Amino acid sequence: PVLILLGIAVAFAAGNLIISDLLGRKRLNSEKATAYECGMDAVGSARIRLSIHFYLVAVLFILFDVEAIFLILWATNAKAFAAAGVGPFVFAEVTAFVAVLALALAYVWRKGGLTWDR
Repeated sequence: PVLILLGIAVAFAAGNLIISDLLGRKRLNSEKATAYECGMDAVGSARIRLSIHFYLVAVLFILFDVEAIFLILWATNAKAFAAAGVGPFVFAEVTAFVAVLALALAYVWRKGGLTWDR
């Protein structure tokens, strides 16, 4: 049943793309090629290299976002852990997790990974 449903979904999507390509307008004019969001014409190529610093900040954001998810899950289940008798153990685990991430943040901060003026 799952493969049949997947096949139907793929066929429906492909059918919509083919029909819109066949029935859609194909006339290009200069008005369609103009900038519409900010009103400024594009200058240069859109394919520029981003600084490696951007990727470092992106990875750090994802890392601490995952940390926030784990902390929220722990906080919502803290009473259940206490009722099961493993509250202190889980608290120690979460404390160690936060301590390791705090050390990682301190390391990145000391190495200058959070400054933009390079």
